Amino acid sequence: MLSAQAYAQVPIIQPGAPGQTSRQLDVDEASNLAATRFSAADVTFMQDMIVHHQQAVDMAALVADRTARNEMIELSRRIDLSQKDEIAFMKGWLQDRDQPLPELKGDHHEGAHATMEGMASPAQMKELAASEGADFDNMFLQLMIKHHEGALSMVGALLKKPGSAYDPVLFEFTTDITNDQKAEITRMTAMLTGFSADPRVGLSAGYLDAETAISNLELLASLPRPEGFYDPQNPIGLSLKRLEAEDKEKAGEKAKDKAAEKKDDAEGETEEDAKPDRDESKSSRAPFLSFSNTDIAFAGDIAVVGNYHGFNIYDISKGDAPELMSSVVCPGGQGDVSIAGNLLITSVEQTRGRVDCGLQGIAEKVSEDRFRGLRIFDISDLRMPKQVGLVQTCRGSHTHSIVSGPGEDGKLIVYNSGTSSVRDAKELAGCSDKSPYEDEQTALFRIDVIEIPVDRPQDARIIDSPAVFADPESGVIAGLWQGGDHGPETQTTRATDQCHDITVFPELKIAAGACSGNGILFDISDPLKPTRIDAVKDSSFAYWHSATFNNDGTKVLFTDEWGGGARPRCQASDPMTWGADALYDIVDQKLVFRGYYKIPAPQSDKENCVAHNGSIIPVPGRDIYVQAWYQGGLSVMDFTDSANPVEIAYFDRGPIDEKDLVLGGYWSTYWFNGLIYGSAIVRGLDVLALEPSEYLTENEIKAASLTKGGELFNPQQQFQISWQAEPAVAHAYVDQLQRSKALADNRIADLREALARADQSLSDGSGDKAVAGELLALSASLQQDGASRDAVDQKRLLALSDVLQEMATRLR
Repeated sequence: MLSAQAYAQVPIIQPGAPGQTSRQLDVDEASNLAATRFSAADVTFMQDMIVHHQQAVDMAALVADRTARNEMIELSRRIDLSQKDEIAFMKGWLQDRDQPLPELKGDHHEGAHATMEGMASPAQMKELAASEGADFDNMFLQLMIKHHEGALSMVGALLKKPGSAYDPVLFEFTTDITNDQKAEITRMTAMLTGFSADPRVGLSAGYLDAETAISNLELLASLPRPEGFYDPQNPIGLSLKRLEAEDKEKAGEKAKDKAAEKKDDAEGETEEDAKPDRDESKSSRAPFLSFSNTDIAFAGDIAVVGNYHGFNIYDISKGDAPELMSSVVCPGGQGDVSIAGNLLITSVEQTRGRVDCGLQGIAEKVSEDRFRGLRIFDISDLRMPKQVGLVQTCRGSHTHSIVSGPGEDGKLIVYNSGTSSVRDAKELAGCSDKSPYEDEQTALFRIDVIEIPVDRPQDARIIDSPAVFADPESGVIAGLWQGGDHGPETQTTRATDQCHDITVFPELKIAAGACSGNGILFDISDPLKPTRIDAVKDSSFAYWHSATFNNDGTKVLFTDEWGGGARPRCQASDPMTWGADALYDIVDQKLVFRGYYKIPAPQSDKENCVAHNGSIIPVPGRDIYVQAWYQGGLSVMDFTDSANPVEIAYFDRGPIDEKDLVLGGYWSTYWFNGLIYGSAIVRGLDVLALEPSEYLTENEIKAASLTKGGELFNPQQQFQISWQAEPAVAHAYVDQLQRSKALADNRIADLREALARADQSLSDGSGDKAVAGELLALSASLQQDGASRDAVDQKRLLALSDVLQEMATRLR
C-alpha cells in the first residue's frame, strides 16, 4: 500500500492551451481552482428566479375561482406544486452558500416586470384578477406562456455568462427548468388553441386533399402547379432529412418483405432490392423554394403566376375556370412579375440564375453567365414568350414596381428592390457591400431606378440608385432605423438598408415603402427622384414587408413578415400585434398609426403563417382588403375604420404535412375582375368568389365588379378606381347607409323605390324624365344630409348623390 508521503512527491500539473507549456501547481492552488462553485451571476439568477416563480404561484392561485374548465384547474395545480418546489430548492441553494434571499413581502412584482423577461406587469395582474370565464382562461394562458418563455430567456442569459453555472447542482437545475418549461409551453399552447371555436382550428393535413374551412366565400377552382413546376418524386418539398428517413424506412420494409418471401433462400435480399424507389440523383437537390409559386400579375384575360422556376401564363377569360396557356422555365427566384403591354418583367435574385435561363445553375463565385436583376420577356405570343432584355443589378431583384410609362418617350420607369447579398465587383463593376461610412457608393441603403424602352427592351438600364434612407440634415446614407430592439418586450427590427416592397400610386404621385426597419411615404412627382416625405417605425414589427394604399390614398396598410414567412407565427401564444398588419392614416403628409390586424384563428406549429401580400377589393364606400397569410389561408378584412379592422370572410386549409412544417400556403391573394385569385406556394392556383353575408351585401359584391378600367393589375402598383353609374352601385351605398343608420327608414325606402324604377327604365333602354327628375331631387337632398354626418357616411352620401345625377342624365 502506498503512503501519503508517496503521493505528496507527485507534481500537480495544469496543461496550457495547445502549444503552451504546462505549469506545476502547489496544493493550495489546485484546491482553490476546484473550489470555484458559484458566481455573482449565479446568485442573482437564483434570487431573480425566486421572484419570477412566485408570480407564477400568485397567478395559479387565481384560477380556481375564475375558470369553469377542469383542465385549467389541473394546470394551475401543477404550476403551483412545481414552482413552490423549485422556490424551496432555490432558497436552500442560497442559504447553503450564505447568500441573501430576495424580499417577497408586499407587491414584489412592482418593477420586477421591467427587469425580468416574461413577468406580467402590475396592470396585467390586476386585469387578470378582474377577469373570469373564457376571458380569464385566455389571458392566463397567454401571460403564463410568456412567463415561461421569460424563464427560458433568463436561463439562456445565465449560461452565456463566463464563469457561471459551473456548480453541477445549479447546472442540472437550469436543465430541468428548460425541459419542464418547454413542455408546459407546448401544453398551454395546445390548450389555448383548443379553446378557440374558430372552424379553422385543427384542420387535418394534406397536400391537395387537406381539410378546409370557409366563410362567406366560394372556392370556384383549384389548379395544381403544372408539370415541370414540381419535383414528381417530392411534390410538396419535404426536407432531405425527411426524405432520407423515409427511404431508410421503405428499404427496411422491403428487406423484411423480401426476407419473408425468401425465407429459405440463402442468398436473401440483393443490394438492388434494398434501393429506394426515389431517384437519388434528383432527390439530392434541396427542395426549399425551388418550385414555389410566388406573385401574380393580370392583364385583360390573362394571369401570369410567378415561380422560383419561371412563370406560368393562364387564360382567365372564363373566370372560374383558368386554362394554362404556357409554362416558361427560367430559374432564379423569386420570380415576381409585372405586365406592361406586351412586356413581362420578372425579378431574379438567386445566385443560380443564368443569363440563358439554364437549369444547371452556376458554381463559380464570379461568372459572366450569372444573372441577377430584372428579366424582360416579350409575351406578344402568349404561347411562346421570349427573353428580350436583361438589367443586371448589384443585389439582384427581390421585387420591383412599375412607376410610370410608357409616356411620349416610350419608356417605362421601374423601381427595383434588391435584398440579397451584394455581388462581387469582379462580376459586376461598381458593386460594393461596404458600410456607407467606408464607401459612400455602397450598394446598400439604395433602390435602383431602371429605364426600359418599350420598343428596345434590350437597352434597358439603371439610370440612378438613390440613397432614399439618407438623413436630410447630415447626409448620412444610413439615416433611418439602425437595427435592434425598441426596449423590453419589443421586437428586434432589422436595420433599414433596403426596401422589400415599394407600392406606387402614380395618379396620386405617392408611394409607400416597406423598408425592413421602417415604413416610408414617398413623393414620386418626379418618378426619377423619389423623395421621402415621412418615415415611421413600430416596436411590434420585425421586418416591414409590403404596403397597400386604400383607394383614396388616405391610408396605408403595412405588413410585418416576422420570421421571414417560413415560421409558424400565428400560434395561439404569439402576440396579435407581431407578424400582423399595421394600419396608418395619412394626415397632412404624415403617417399616423391607427391599429393592428391579425387573423383571429390560431394556427398550428406545422403551418408557416404571417402577414403577406394582398389587394384592395373595390367595394364603393368601404376599404376592404383580401390578404394572404401563407398557411393561415386568406382573410378578407374591412378597415374602413382603420382603428377597428374586422374580418368579414376567410378560407383556410389544414397543414401540408402532419409531421413537419413544410413551407406553403398563399403567397398572394388578389382581387381581379370580380374574383379572388390565390397563388399557393405548393398547391397551385385557387379562384374564389365572395358570397353575400351579414358583412357584405349582394349589391356591394356586384358593385365591386362595376369599376371603370381595371384591366391591369401588377403587384406594387395601384390605380385609383371609379365606378360605373349603375343601380347596383347606388344600391351598395344605400345598403351601407342603412347599415350605419345614417338615413331614416323612410328615406331608405324612397331611394330603393326610385332606384327600382330607374333600373327598369335603364334595362328597357328607354328614357324616363319623371324618374330622372326624382333621382335629381333625391341627389340634392343627399347633399344636404352629408353636412351633418360623420366623415365616412358623408362621403357615401355625396358619392351616392353623384351616381344618381349620372343615372338621371342617362334617363333624360
